[in-house]
Amino acid sequence: MLNKILSMFSLDMAIDLGTANTLVYVPGRGVVLDEPSVVAIRRDNGVNKVLFVGLEAKRMVGRTPADIVAIRPLRDGVIADFEVAEEMIKYFIRKVHNRRVFISPRIVICVPYGSTAVERRAIREAALTAGASQVWLVEEPMAAAIGAGLPVTEATGSMVVDIGGGTTEVAIISLGGIVYSTSIRVGGDKLDEAVVNYIRRTHNLMIGEASAEEIKIKIGRAFPPEDGKGVEMEIKGRDLVDGVPRYMKITQSEIAEAMAEPINQIIEGIKMSLERTPPELAADIVDRGIVMTGGGANLVGLDELLRRSTNLPVSIAEDPLTAVAVGSGKILEEIDVLGQVLHAN
Repeated sequence: MLNKILSMFSLDMAIDLGTANTLVYVPGRGVVLDEPSVVAIRRDNGVNKVLFVGLEAKRMVGRTPADIVAIRPLRDGVIADFEVAEEMIKYFIRKVHNRRVFISPRIVICVPYGSTAVERRAIREAALTAGASQVWLVEEPMAAAIGAGLPVTEATGSMVVDIGGGTTEVAIISLGGIVYSTSIRVGGDKLDEAVVNYIRRTHNLMIGEASAEEIKIKIGRAFPPEDGKGVEMEIKGRDLVDGVPRYMKITQSEIAEAMAEPINQIIEGIKMSLERTPPELAADIVDRGIVMTGGGANLVGLDELLRRSTNLPVSIAEDPLTAVAVGSGKILEEIDVLGQVLHAN
C-alpha cells in the first residue's frame, strides 16, 4: 500500500522507446505520453539544432526545406542516431514532468530481445546523459506479456507476439523468465515499405511513408477479402511517368497482396518459435494460446491468419498499443515482485 501511495508522487518512469512511437508510463498516473519517435533538426554549419520532437516533427516528414531534416533516431528497435535519441529522451522527460529544471528519475526502458550488448549500452547511456539517475532495461516481450496480464511469474507457459514498428518480438515465458525468444526484424515499417513498393511497381505512382501508413491503417488486411476486392480508397502521389501529381483508387485486396511477404515472415518466425518450445510449455500454449500485442496486432485479419497457420487459440491484448509501456510501468509499481525481470546493464 505504501509503495502505491509513494508512486502517486513518483518522478520515476517507464519508457517504451519504439521505432515508430515512444510511450511513457508514470507510476500512479498510467500512460502520460504517446508521441512519434521523430525529431526535426536544422543543420547549420555542421551544428544540429533541435526544432521539434514528436507529433510536430512527424508532421514535417517529407515536407521539410533543405536545411531542416526530420529524423527517426531508432531503427529496428535500437538507436541508430545516438545524439538525436538523447535529445528526444530528454525532451520527453521534461514534457512528462512539466519541464522542471532538475529531474533525475529512475527509468525502465524496453529493448528488443535480440539487441546486442552494444545496442543496450547505447540506450542506457542515452537515458543517463538525458538526466536519469538510474536505468534498468527490460526485454520488450516480457513487458508486453506483463502489460497483457499474462501470469509471467507462474510455472506455466505463456506466449506473446509483440508486433512493433521495427521488430516483431516472439517469446515463450515461464517463472519470470524468457524460455525462448526470437526478434524478427519485420514490423509496421516493413509493411509500409511493402505498400510503397507495390504501388510504385504496379501503378507507377510514388507515395510517401506517411501515406502508406494511412493506407495500411484504413484498408490494410492480412489476407484478401472474400469478394476478392474489398473496400476502395483514394490515394495521391507523383506519377513516375509524367512526373505530375495524380490520384487513383486502390483496393483492400491489392494492399493485402502488397503486405503478404512481410506478414509471411512474421508467421514463419512464430511457427519457428513454436517448433523450439519445450514440450511441457507447448502443452500450456495449446490450452492458453497466443496473445498478440503492439500496433501490428490491430491489422485486420492478422489474428485469424495466425490462428489458421498454427491451429492455436489467438487473442489480442485489451489495448495492444500500450501493452509494453503498461507492462514496464507495472514492473516499477511492483518492483518487489517483478524486479527479477529487470537488467541493470
